[in-house]
Amino acid sequence: MSAFRLNVPARSWNRRAMLKLGAAAAAWPLLGSPESAFARRRLALKDNPFTLGVASGDPLPDGFVIWTRLAPQPLADGGGMPRESVEVRWEVAADDAFKKIVAHGTAVAAPELAHSVHVEVPGLAANRWYWYRFAVAEATSPVGRARTAPQPGDAVDRLRFAFVSCQHWETGLYTAYQHMAREDLDIIAHLGDYIYEGKTNDKAPIRKHNSVEIVTLDHYRNRHALYKTDEHLQAAHAMCPWLVTWDDHEFDNNCAGDISEETSVTPKYFLARRANAYQAYYEHMPLRAAQLPQGPHMKLYRSVGYGNLANFSMLDTRQYRSDQPCGDGNKPQCPEALDPKQSLLGEAQEKWLYRTLDDSAAKWNVITQQVMMALADRKAGEETTHSMDQWPGYEANRQRVLQYFAAHKELNPVVLTGDIHTNWVNDLQAVPHDCKAPTVATEFVGTSISSGGNGKPNDGTPAMMVENPFVRYHSAERGYVSCEVTPQKWTSHYRAVPEITLPGGPVVTRKTFIVEHNRPGAQEA
Repeated sequence: MSAFRLNVPARSWNRRAMLKLGAAAAAWPLLGSPESAFARRRLALKDNPFTLGVASGDPLPDGFVIWTRLAPQPLADGGGMPRESVEVRWEVAADDAFKKIVAHGTAVAAPELAHSVHVEVPGLAANRWYWYRFAVAEATSPVGRARTAPQPGDAVDRLRFAFVSCQHWETGLYTAYQHMAREDLDIIAHLGDYIYEGKTNDKAPIRKHNSVEIVTLDHYRNRHALYKTDEHLQAAHAMCPWLVTWDDHEFDNNCAGDISEETSVTPKYFLARRANAYQAYYEHMPLRAAQLPQGPHMKLYRSVGYGNLANFSMLDTRQYRSDQPCGDGNKPQCPEALDPKQSLLGEAQEKWLYRTLDDSAAKWNVITQQVMMALADRKAGEETTHSMDQWPGYEANRQRVLQYFAAHKELNPVVLTGDIHTNWVNDLQAVPHDCKAPTVATEFVGTSISSGGNGKPNDGTPAMMVENPFVRYHSAERGYVSCEVTPQKWTSHYRAVPEITLPGGPVVTRKTFIVEHNRPGAQEA
C-alpha cells in the first residue's frame, strides 16, 4: 500500500461540517412536512438522477430503510448535482404495479450528504413484501422490493438469506450477484470490503478504479459511486433488504482502531481520512439515522431480529480493536495476543454483544462479522503460524466469546465471516488445540464476490484439514453462501462462480452443510 501523503481537508469532520450534517439529520423526522427548512425545487435534469439504483435495509416489523442517491453524473464530483437541497418523492406499495400505495412522502436530498436519501418507512404490516420507488422532477427510480421483519416472538418457519463480502472492482465481475438476484432471498448480509481504497491499476485486466488511492471525501464518494454503477450489484440491492457492516477497505487496509499501519501518518490525518470514509459509507448504504457518523466515529454494531427464529448481531471488528499486538501478518501465536486488554471488539461492544445475546429469545443467534474466528494452524516451513489480523491475534478476546458460547448452549450461535477470500466451514471449540474439546458454535466463512480473481476449488485443502480437524470444508473459488434457516435446521449452500473474468459465468453449488438445532457443529448434507 502506498504511503499516505495527501492533505485531507479538515472541513470533512470539523465542527462546521458536523453542524451541517446535524441539520440534515434534524430534518429527517419532518420529511413530507411543510415545516422542513430546506429549499425545495423541481429540477429540470437532462440526465437520469437514479444512476446508482435503490436499496433497502435494516428491516423492523413495521418498516425498513429505503435509500437512493441523486447522481446524474455519478463519477463527477458532486454527482453532477447543484449545491442545493432537492425534494425527492417516495412511495411504498403493497403490489409491484403500485396500485395500492400504503405510504408516501417527500424527503430532502441535501448536498451535505451527497444528495443521498435515507427514509425510515413506518407503519407497515409485519412479515410481508412491499415495493418502493423514488421520483424527482420528471424522473422515476427503478423499483425496489423490501420485506418487513416478523414481530418479536412470532413463530417463523423459514428465513432465506445470503451473505457476501469482498468485491474488488478491478479483479473480477460481479457475476455472483447476477445469480444471487435470481434466488428468493429475504435478506442479504454484506460483511465488509464493499469497496477497495487502492489507486488505479493500469494493468487491471477487467475494469479499473477511477482515481488515485482515495483519501478525500470526494474520493470516497466517487469510489462508492463507481461500485454502485454495476448492474448486478444494483439488482441484488433492489431485490431485498441488506444488513451491512464494514471491514478495512472501506477505509484503509488493515486499519486497527485509531491507529494507522503506516508510521508516517499522524493521528490527525488518520482520523480526518476516517471521517471522510465513514461519511461516504453512510451516504451510500441503507442505514438508519442512528448510524449517522459523528466525525471519525460511527456506531455500526447493532442487532436485527427476525421473529422467534433468528437474531442478527452485526459486529464492527475494525473501529474499536487494539492495534495488532504482533503485526498483521501470519506469525506464530505471540504472548501479547493472550493479554486480556487486547481486544478485537472493544470493551463497550463486547459487553453489548453479551447483553444482546442474554436478551435474545431467538432459536438461532447469528453473529455477522468480518474476520475468521477459528484458530487455524498454517505451516510456514516447520513453524506453525496464525493470522494476527483475525481473532487469533486477539486470543484472550476470542476465548472469552467462545467460553460465553459454551456457557449458553441454548443460544445456538452461528458465526458468519468474510474477509479471507476463501470458503471455510469450522466447528468452533472453546479449548484451542484440543480436537476432543466440545464444539460450541459453527462458523461459516464465505469467499469473495470478486477479490482475488478466478479462484480454484482446492487450495492446499487436504494438508490443511489434517492440521486442523475442526475444519469441515475449505476452497478458494469466488462466490457466496446461501442459507435457509428453519426452527429445526440451518442449511448453508456454498455457491461457486468459477469464471468472473468473462460475462455470464455459471454458478455451481459445491457443498451444502447443515447444523441441527441444539447440536453445534456442521454436517455435510
